[in-house]
Amino acid sequence: MGKSPAHIRNPELRFEAMRALVWAAVVGLFVLAVYISQSLLVIFGAMVFATMIDGGSRLLDRYFRIARGWRVAMVIVAMVGFLAWLGYFAGSQISQQAAEFPAIIGEQVGRLLGLLREQGFAIDQDDVQNVAGNLVSGVGTVTRAIGGIFGGFATILLILIIGIYIAIDPNLYERGVAWMVPPKQRSIFHDTLEHMSFTMRRLLAGRLVGMFAEGIFTWALLAYGGQLIGIGPVPMAVLLGLLTGLLAFIPNIGALISGVLMVLVGFSGGTDMGLYTIFVYLLVQNFDGYVLIPMIAKKTVDLAPALVLGAQLIFGVMFGILGLALADPLLAMIKVGLERRAARLDSETTPTGPED
Repeated sequence: MGKSPAHIRNPELRFEAMRALVWAAVVGLFVLAVYISQSLLVIFGAMVFATMIDGGSRLLDRYFRIARGWRVAMVIVAMVGFLAWLGYFAGSQISQQAAEFPAIIGEQVGRLLGLLREQGFAIDQDDVQNVAGNLVSGVGTVTRAIGGIFGGFATILLILIIGIYIAIDPNLYERGVAWMVPPKQRSIFHDTLEHMSFTMRRLLAGRLVGMFAEGIFTWALLAYGGQLIGIGPVPMAVLLGLLTGLLAFIPNIGALISGVLMVLVGFSGGTDMGLYTIFVYLLVQNFDGYVLIPMIAKKTVDLAPALVLGAQLIFGVMFGILGLALADPLLAMIKVGLERRAARLDSETTPTGPED
């Protein structure tokens, strides 16, 4: 049988054509990844949520020798129960504070901008609102890719549903992806994935501990610490503690946002209370920076703060709040993958036997 008319006889031309094909495939995959990046980010968020459930399931396995499905169900019920408690028992107080919160923040921002304008800075409150709106609008970029009209609720619902499916039987999805990997590389794939999942569980466990500690300490210091020094409780201590705990999931930027909100509310009660909230913010952040983070970093991947902040800025511009929240876990997974690759290359180049 004769060769195809399109067959390239010259080996050099054939090599160049093959290289051009590879480059075209790489560029095509890159364009495809950019096009579906919003959906990929939602899937990654679901994997992060599934890792939280998996970590809780593994923790229960130390005390209850029952099937994995029951352990996963117990974790999900505990999460739903916590949200129900937050909504029914603490919801009335938090909702009342949340209704007053925008007015207090707006009033304090107006005073701050007025002070800046007196110093010659031409800043309008609409400019601040536009900046905040641009940050939040990044979520719309994600939600438009999955339906748009449901907004952020649809994104959260998809993350929860996909995450629960993955958590119920993660091996099913791991095998499905492994089938697309060349047989000789599957052991490397499983090894890398195992290290990534282990690091992710530790990272999220440490992050949840930090969120709980920051939220509780902030609430206690704002609600009761001020009474000890004679300035009284800071308004909205419960809401500020909750916001501080939730924003602690986002390193660097989350602490900055919670600190600004805390100080603005504090100065609404006077100069002494405002200075006290600055003290509380510095105390909580120093405890987090010098006690919690070093303890957590010893058991997880240690990320350079400047690298994390740069990733947050990039993902925040591209995807808004969701990008900010997932930048740190995504960066950690990339680092683990690169470290595993470097370790394999070192083991391949290191001589195993004695030299002659």
